[in-house]
Amino acid sequence: MERVTLRIPKQQIEEVERMVDTGQFPNRSEAIRSAVREMINEQETEAAEKNRPWAKV
Repeated sequence: MERVTLRIPKQQIEEVERMVDTGQFPNRSEAIRSAVREMINEQETEAAEKNRPWAKV
């Protein structure tokens, strides 16, 4: 894995900490990795839907 340094507003990191404290994630890094995975999956889903030849009902 690569290390990435980023700046996150205090309120958002406090929300991440709450998720860690309540056991939703084992640590901050895993919570952020999960968010990135979800964002990538959403983008892939949207791209796939745009390439469908049929209309969405």
